[in-house]
Amino acid sequence: MVDRAYTDAELEAAIAAITDPDRLREAQDLVTRSAPALQQVLATALDEGGWFDVAHNHAVHEATGHDEVTERVRAVQTMLAEETRLGMLVGVAVGFELARELGREPRAADSQGAAVRRRRPSQETEED
Repeated sequence: MVDRAYTDAELEAAIAAITDPDRLREAQDLVTRSAPALQQVLATALDEGGWFDVAHNHAVHEATGHDEVTERVRAVQTMLAEETRLGMLVGVAVGFELARELGREPRAADSQGAAVRRRRPSQETEED
């Protein structure tokens, strides 16, 4: 995967391409297989970003604190929509980083089983 900025036209074309039902189905299948691990990454990103801490608890209390039922329902619906958008945005960021990682060179395992990046011959030093 190329690390570069994308033009608005490139992004629009890519978004249009993934609206194809077959292509979207492939992506959904991939995400479904990876859901537990991806969910953990997303939860960690949201937690470390401070998205669902004191501010979240305050928003819940504020949304549910209205005396008027219709106002309370509207406030809760708004809060849920905002949190859904936030989760989607962070999820997209996680997806971009996952795609970037998958586009990197394959990794070999070191003697302890940890993944290490394989170096090209041009990257080797005299110490190797």
